[in-house]
Amino acid sequence: ERFLGLCDFTAKAVCSGSPPSNFILLFADDLGFGDLGCYGHPTSLTPNLDRLAADGLRFTDFYCTSPVCSPSRASLLTGRYQTRSGVYPGVFYPGSRGGLPLNETTIAEMLKPLGYATAAMGKWHLGVGENGMYLPTQQGFDHYLGVPYSHDMGPCQNLTCFPPDVKCFGNCDVGVVTIPLMHNDVIKQQPVDFLDLERAYSDFATDFITQSTRKKQPFFLYYPSHHTHYPQYAGPATAGRSRRGPFGDALLEFDSTVGNLLSALEHTGVLNNTLILFTADNGPELMRMSRGGNAGPLKCGKGTTYEGGMREPAIAYWPGTITPGVTHELASTLDIMPTIAGLAGAKLPMVQLDGVDMTDILVNHGPSKREAMMFYPTDPSEKYGLFALRLGKYKAHFYTRGAGHSETTPDQDCHIISFLKPHDPPLLFDLESDPSENYPLSPLGRPDLQALLQRIGVVKKQFEASMVFGESQIGKGSDPDLEPCCTPHCTPKPSCCQCG
Repeated sequence: ERFLGLCDFTAKAVCSGSPPSNFILLFADDLGFGDLGCYGHPTSLTPNLDRLAADGLRFTDFYCTSPVCSPSRASLLTGRYQTRSGVYPGVFYPGSRGGLPLNETTIAEMLKPLGYATAAMGKWHLGVGENGMYLPTQQGFDHYLGVPYSHDMGPCQNLTCFPPDVKCFGNCDVGVVTIPLMHNDVIKQQPVDFLDLERAYSDFATDFITQSTRKKQPFFLYYPSHHTHYPQYAGPATAGRSRRGPFGDALLEFDSTVGNLLSALEHTGVLNNTLILFTADNGPELMRMSRGGNAGPLKCGKGTTYEGGMREPAIAYWPGTITPGVTHELASTLDIMPTIAGLAGAKLPMVQLDGVDMTDILVNHGPSKREAMMFYPTDPSEKYGLFALRLGKYKAHFYTRGAGHSETTPDQDCHIISFLKPHDPPLLFDLESDPSENYPLSPLGRPDLQALLQRIGVVKKQFEASMVFGESQIGKGSDPDLEPCCTPHCTPKPSCCQCG
């Protein structure tokens, strides 16, 4: 067998004296299960992501933890359901008082004691707070370049999203500051120049990889992209190049940055010593129609706990270590922190973690250690608990509800007028034969399914008994004075906040 001992992959630098592994984490925004070329979309142009999939491991059953942005990001970086850290309900806004609590340990903070250089670029969306107290540089990252929240959370009607001067499509938030581009904790530009943003990210990442390699320092790069969140944008290099319109051009721009990262790894000679993980924060925003992404065969999208809201494309790429293939094993963003910890020899935080090490899936195409996946809505509460639970190939819905984010589809279950509906017994689906959740299984006359529902009930009860809800960070509300402004003493706000 190719991989015989733990020293091949777990803390391999400690075991063998070989250089520590590098890690790059790519996190797309509002990307559906069916949006990539390698996941079957007929007109998406994603050559670099397709290369990662062809030469790496492509997941078919990979999940985020929330159907909206901020909670999903919190879970990714901490290995814990968002309910534990208090990143709920909904998402952070420019003036939010709360953020990812500083006593939560991120992947970056976990790797710092081992001498890792750490950087983040792109959409943070885990709070800014007073004096930037929740920014990435306060959460374990040495360097940060990006917009600290969604790029629709500020006036965009007069901003250019495509060259030469195509204005951003639709309505963004008004009555707040324009979108800032931050370098570490300093606003570099306000409003941000969308046409130049992705080039700035590519340069930032290339410089970080080059400098870390020159110093012989292992590195962790986290890239939560703005793409393909609304409003889509793209610079001159990719605008008009896809066959899929503005959404396709934005997706191609993200893919091009992935290509630039691969080039930087190749040029610095560390490609074979770097694990690249790619996935997305939640399902497509179907209310945007052709500008909102595609869930493929899955039901509904963003904002819902149906498969389309939380089942995501995912790829792991590591030349010489991961053999090409496809895995149908159950995995989650929660599992990324324990996996990186095992590979780097890092010490996991002494808290209740919800992730498992998926190294055996990656390097041996082996079985998953994950037994179940839990589904919380955008507004989780102890009163209602889990909305759904997947155990093996079966998924049980205890509650279903539509969402405004998933409007416009023919399926009425996805719409906002599909109000909260309890199910007792729960709706039960076999996701292997029915990934679209069209045909609920009846337990009547089926002792096997009755036993399964009992088992699911036990797993649900045990999990909910272990769940301690953290204080809601988003529930702390917002303060306009906390909105990032490059000229903080100017008047009248927010329109006077402009620089760069």
